[in-house]
This record gives sequence, structure tokens and C-alpha cells, in this order.
Amino acid sequence: MKISEIWEKFELYILSLWLLFFLIIVITADFPICFGEGCSFIGWKLLLSKNWIPLVSLLFLLLGVFYYFRFDYRISGSKKLPAKIEKIEDLNYEHLTFLTTYIIPLICFNLTSARYVFALIFLLIVIGIIYVKTDKFYANPTLAVLGYRLYKVTIATRTTKKENIVVITKDRLVESDQIRMLDLDKKVCFGRKIKNGN
Repeated sequence: MKISEIWEKFELYILSLWLLFFLIIVITADFPICFGEGCSFIGWKLLLSKNWIPLVSLLFLLLGVFYYFRFDYRISGSKKLPAKIEKIEDLNYEHLTFLTTYIIPLICFNLTSARYVFALIFLLIVIGIIYVKTDKFYANPTLAVLGYRLYKVTIATRTTKKENIVVITKDRLVESDQIRMLDLDKKVCFGRKIKNGN
């Protein structure tokens, strides 16, 4: 596997954790609020030391935004020949599986304890390695929120036929549709439905 392929899958993994990073920010952000006389700013040093976890989460959230725009830009340039869908299966449940299996349990960690924070970081690294090595990077709840769908298809071009290809697309696909594809992996691609001969 090429380094560039691994990096692209890593980017999609960070993107898949958007919801987790957002929830961590909501749960751990600690901004003292005071109204009335005698209130004063606690200082940047104390404020930052009390909020390093949400700040790191915000950094990864912003990285996810950047990676999404890179992904969207990359998939917009597909120049491959059209392929016809001969068989199709809906895989949208995969998004929910990832969400309920990984995101929801991880947010239950006690993030005020250094031991639990270390355990969370370790788990995120291990899950990321599994995510990349098992090619499950397409099971991405963030992409689902952004309107992407998942299908497993059998496609045919003029010269070849491929089975069990996972297609990530913003379109609703059915059998006999023509799509243009951009390979993200040997068995995963982005597809764009061809409309009116375009």
C-alpha cells in the first residue's frame, strides 16, 4: 500500500471523528462566567491550561474540515470512462455501525482524568490503524451527515467487469445507472451519476 493511499485513508478517519471531537469540546470546555461586581479575567495561561483538551479537539475538528475540502476537490476531477451498474446493494447502515460502535462509547470516557485521556488517545490510534488496514475508511458518519451515500455494486465498462465495489456518492443510484468513478482504493471509489449524457 502506497504512503499516499494510507494518508488519504487517515484523512478520512479524522473526518469520521468530527462528531466525537465536537462532543468532546461541548463536554470539556470550561469558561468561567461571572456577572456583577468583583469579576475579572482569570488570565490566558489559566484559561488555556483548563481547556487544553477542547483546544486539541478543535484543532482536529478544523483538520477534518480541511481534509473534507481536499477530499471533495479530489473527487470532483474524475475523468474515467463511464461504467454501468449491473447489481447494487445499499450499505448506508455502515455509517450507523461506525457511529454506535466507536463514537458513542468513546464519548463516555472521563476526560477529567489523565489516565482516561491517555486511554482515549491510545484507543483512537488503535481504531485508526484498524480502520486503515481493514479498508473500512468508507464507513464514515461525517460523510453521511454531509449527504454522501454508500453502495456495493457490480459494474461493467466496455472492457472490464468488477464486482463488490463500494461506491461513495452524493447521488441515489439504481441498477442500469451510468457512473463515473475515481478510485480511492482497489475496492472503494467515489462515483458520480451521469445525467443527460454529461
